[in-house]
Amino acid sequence: MAQRRSKHLLPGFGLTLGVSMLYLTIIIALPIMAMLLKVAGMGWDDFWRIVASNRSLAAYRITFTSALVATVFNGIFGLLLAWVLTRYTFPGKRVLDALVDLPFALPTAVAGLVLVTLFADTGWYGQILEPNGIKVNYTQLGIIAAMTFTSIPFVVRTVQPVLEEVESDLEEAAQTLGATRWQVFARVIWPTILPAFMAGCVLSFARSLGEFGAVVFIAGNLPGFTEIVSLLIYIRLDEFNYPGAAALAFILLLTAFLTLAATNALQAWQVRYADRSR
Repeated sequence: MAQRRSKHLLPGFGLTLGVSMLYLTIIIALPIMAMLLKVAGMGWDDFWRIVASNRSLAAYRITFTSALVATVFNGIFGLLLAWVLTRYTFPGKRVLDALVDLPFALPTAVAGLVLVTLFADTGWYGQILEPNGIKVNYTQLGIIAAMTFTSIPFVVRTVQPVLEEVESDLEEAAQTLGATRWQVFARVIWPTILPAFMAGCVLSFARSLGEFGAVVFIAGNLPGFTEIVSLLIYIRLDEFNYPGAAALAFILLLTAFLTLAATNALQAWQVRYADRSR
């Protein structure tokens, strides 16, 4: 009886569920519903004219390709960083571990200003890159750099705890049977961390799609070249064009939702496949 009571320290299920649902409704559901109602009242012709305009299509292309490149970069180096933090002990490890969370705490506008300074022609990075013909500020490379900076913690913090829970006995058993280090990683570790890795990459991609503060400083915001969707939404709001802003926001929301849904389905399949193969 004591053990059963210890599982329910908070008030009853009905009260806690009701408070949680009320909070989610006020903070998440109502704003999304207001946007959907605004879109629904536009009519198909007006909606299509806004979301399929040349300027909107260019913004989609820039936003989605930049987010995809940033996600690939974060997937590779985020996994390596999580591996280093999990498997090795070295001086300054705590500092490096704390720096991973810096993009969460740092205002994105500050991050944008820092990146602009670093990649300027007199900055630490810019004075090396620009003489070699690589310009970052006010180009799509700058957008990718800003998205990468703000979204890499999602990969690291999603993969890191799973790596820590991987049982060393399985790795030692595989090595005893003659497996190489690469085979141990590919056959033992990778299947275990794959769902978490996929989740981290999707969260990184979704975060990159909605990035605004860091990108707006470094992008230059040239329509058709460096204008992202979130900036175009801001411009429509500044013009008091609320239906136009809502239509563009709906496209981002739909993309993020479909990406998360597809990833959850793929993760569920991967877990079922792993269970059947054991």
